[in-house]
Amino acid sequence: MASLTDALRGAALDAGWQAPLDAWLASPAGRDVLAHLQAREATGATIYPPDPLRALRLTPLAQVRVVILGQDPYHGPGQAEGLAFSVPDGNKLPPSLRNIFKELQRDLGQPPPMSPHLGPWAAQGVLLLNTCLTVEDGAPASHAKIGKAGGWEALTDALICAAAADPAPKVFMLWGAHAQAKASLIAAAGPAQLVLTANHPSPLSATRPPAPFIGCGHFSEAAAWLAARGRHIAW
Repeated sequence: MASLTDALRGAALDAGWQAPLDAWLASPAGRDVLAHLQAREATGATIYPPDPLRALRLTPLAQVRVVILGQDPYHGPGQAEGLAFSVPDGNKLPPSLRNIFKELQRDLGQPPPMSPHLGPWAAQGVLLLNTCLTVEDGAPASHAKIGKAGGWEALTDALICAAAADPAPKVFMLWGAHAQAKASLIAAAGPAQLVLTANHPSPLSATRPPAPFIGCGHFSEAAAWLAARGRHIAW
């Protein structure tokens, strides 16, 4: 079975994502992450998800309509699948995803999805990007800020900039302080995109001020804004 480091070095993505990935792999940040992953794998550590770049594989840059930023992959067995907030079929709904579905139902008046797997969203242009792409079993945030050169976030920041600089209309959904810290990257990268902000959908913050997630109306707002520009999304 190929190691994560071999898989990352040999990754073949669409042209829009390949350039930022290649630049990162050659950078101190990329080298730090690869060295850390290799060292942890050598000790027998269990690292999730098996394909850290899955969000990029499922949603090429040219197809991106919406960007939803998460923070850290799920750290339990069978949960992380390389898509922010998503878990494979057969898993219990994580609390934040439960609130995402609750707001989707409230906002659009439609039944929530039957599955906790958000692959259908990814397939139609929703980039479900965590800002840190790996984690160790039972150890949340264990791979955040690896090394001194930016770690995974040096890559995911570059991907956010690439998405923002691409001229096709996109909606960036920034939920919580960690995601909202990326707003300056979006503003600096190029043409204006729609940026929507609210509290994180976690039960700890979803209904609290200053910007409750429940009631934010992001799903209908994104759909209407995109439709007015000739792009469509079906939640």
